[in-house]
Amino acid sequence: MRERLLIWLVPRLIRLIIAFLSLTIRWQRLGGCYDPAAPERHIFAFWHARILMMGVALRGCRGYTLISEHRDGGYIADTLQLQGFRTIRGSSTRGGARALLQMVRTYQKERCDFGITPDGPKGPRERVQLGTIQLAKKTGLPIRPVIWATKRQWRITSSWDHFYIPKPFTAGVIVYGEAVSVAADADDHEALLSVQQAMDATQQAADSFFKQTGSVEQVR
Repeated sequence: MRERLLIWLVPRLIRLIIAFLSLTIRWQRLGGCYDPAAPERHIFAFWHARILMMGVALRGCRGYTLISEHRDGGYIADTLQLQGFRTIRGSSTRGGARALLQMVRTYQKERCDFGITPDGPKGPRERVQLGTIQLAKKTGLPIRPVIWATKRQWRITSSWDHFYIPKPFTAGVIVYGEAVSVAADADDHEALLSVQQAMDATQQAADSFFKQTGSVEQVR
């Protein structure tokens, strides 16, 4: 009974927190803005630590987000669905091959966008894993980094990803990086390097936006 209550309650509490933060943070956007009506489709890549506010960055998206099959992933998946997003369950550590096949088949049917955490679900933190490259190769979709940052935030240093929680009533920025195309016959190592560089550049642009006056409070 307690487990069922948590499964129902936790995603709704997270959704309320996200809604509150979305309303109180003053967002700016760099590098364009996500337009769900645009004909181009992408694999939107964002670090696991910054998944909390991706609903703001990709508002209106009717694509699919890849979420791990772990219990915490279930809370995230349910929260995203409450926000109107669709999910596919799987990761590099559990159900990865099946999830990749499902995403490829889904793209063939729907020609949709995807959201993915290229370092999830267990890291290494902020390092692109091969699954993102494989998805790009099999779908032909370019990988576009999306990273948000805020002027004031908490970082949970006890979590493997140093999970990022923005403080309310602060300023935020969403940076849409340059898309990286990966040919079907591309060398995996070179493709990983290109995507990693794009992710790092986008993160640097986001994190440096408030560097002069930003504040970080670490939570253990």
